[in-house]
Amino acid sequence: MAAADAAQALRGRHGAGPLVLVCDTVGRTGLRLALRAGAVVLRAADLTEESLAAAVRRAAHPHPSIPYPDLSHLLAGGPGPGDPADGGGRPVLTARQTSVLRLMAEGHGNADIALLLRCSEHTVKNVIYEIMARLQARNRAHAVAHAVRHGLV
Repeated sequence: MAAADAAQALRGRHGAGPLVLVCDTVGRTGLRLALRAGAVVLRAADLTEESLAAAVRRAAHPHPSIPYPDLSHLLAGGPGPGDPADGGGRPVLTARQTSVLRLMAEGHGNADIALLLRCSEHTVKNVIYEIMARLQARNRAHAVAHAVRHGLV
């Protein structure tokens, strides 16, 4: 099934067999509904031949697994970027996430960011992972581009 928003496509659906849902927006609500319906959700931005094949394999399994980024997104506190609870506005970042994102936009690597913010490189990596999940970004460049478009940096 293809849809613009995972939550809207899955609302009211109750496990009618394996389902792979390809959609533009995947928020925490959509992920929860997919889990309840036994569906596997794939963001259109992440759609490749390999990712689609993996999603079909996961959906065919009697107990579909949840990829780590999706599980992390579900377990993170606060509303997700695609959830209706955040009003569909620009994503909210913590002060630390904003600082790291600003330094990423300036072209600094993880080691430089750690030195500038006086924290460990491991902490920087964790913050970048949180930024990527919150912005639903594929890589650093995508995260920076998203931040610039939405006025976050």
